[in-house]
Amino acid sequence: MYLIVGLGNPGKKYEQTRHNVGFAAVDLLARKNGLEFRKSLKMKGALAKGTIAGEPCALLKPLTFMNLSGESVALVMRYHSIDLSKLLVIADDVAIPLGQMRLKINSGAGGHNGLASIEESLQTNRYARLKLGVGDREEGGLTDHVLGRFSAEEEKIVSALLERAVEAAQLFITKNLTRAMEFSNKRPIDPMHRDLE
Repeated sequence: MYLIVGLGNPGKKYEQTRHNVGFAAVDLLARKNGLEFRKSLKMKGALAKGTIAGEPCALLKPLTFMNLSGESVALVMRYHSIDLSKLLVIADDVAIPLGQMRLKINSGAGGHNGLASIEESLQTNRYARLKLGVGDREEGGLTDHVLGRFSAEEEKIVSALLERAVEAAQLFITKNLTRAMEFSNKRPIDPMHRDLE
């Protein structure tokens, strides 16, 4: 079974913020594949289970708040005996330009508390993580930036980014990590305006 995890914070207060693009990505992946999330207190998250392109999959949104995301991920992986090679975590990244994404393995958390929590809970960084660029802050604190919402213009770029993130996740499931990385790490032409024409 594959496990695709989207990181974010639960609650209406955090919906559509930069920090929640991971949630948005797995929500879109679930919708496109007819899967429905159900809250699981035992797993400390919302789970959607089914098949994607014939492969058994679980989609997870940890509901522990970002800093404890690893608790939920570890619970699901143990319960379903999921191999580390079949784990993909989708998260926001302020160091990547808005609209771009990177798929990496064996890399550090890069200051992302959710990724750091997963690394701590699994005792390894040898898992695939798809980082979605939400743009660096121009001024003010990092917390205010990642918990802020996108402008109307940025929303168009994010919408296209989420579509590409879903495609990357489906390549990870149906092909392999290498194919997914080739697709994800190819920089789009002029990402700030490619969908605003």
